[in-house]
Amino acid sequence: MALTDEQQRIWRSYLAMTSRLQTAMHRQLQRDCGLSLADYDVLVALSEHGPLRVGDLAALLSWEQSRLSHQLRRMRGRGLVLRRESDEDRRSATVELTAAGHTKLAAAAPGHAALVRATVFDGIPVAQLRAFGEVAATVVGRLG
Repeated sequence: MALTDEQQRIWRSYLAMTSRLQTAMHRQLQRDCGLSLADYDVLVALSEHGPLRVGDLAALLSWEQSRLSHQLRRMRGRGLVLRRESDEDRRSATVELTAAGHTKLAAAAPGHAALVRATVFDGIPVAQLRAFGEVAATVVGRLG
């Protein structure tokens, strides 16, 4: 069944919004602190949840294991995260922030929050924000 004209318009608008917002966030992070958006996502997850098994971090970020492995390798090379092999299970490893990772995140967070506030939240009526939040939560729930 095809989308209605209104659904198509809303869908295309949503795709444009997410693409442009991701581009803007990536550029802001690169410009202000030399991080990619993927770097920032990993740093935030580890900051909020503490050390995590690689598989758990991949699930939390909704990333494929291979994507996360490549990302962590690059971040380890820059001293942002530390990978510890498990003594009990050689197949699992734990990832945690380093002091440098904490420092980078602390430097990046204010500019990132300012961009998100200015582009997503400022000037939007409370009722629209609540509706937007409910729609986002419903879709995320359907996706598991």
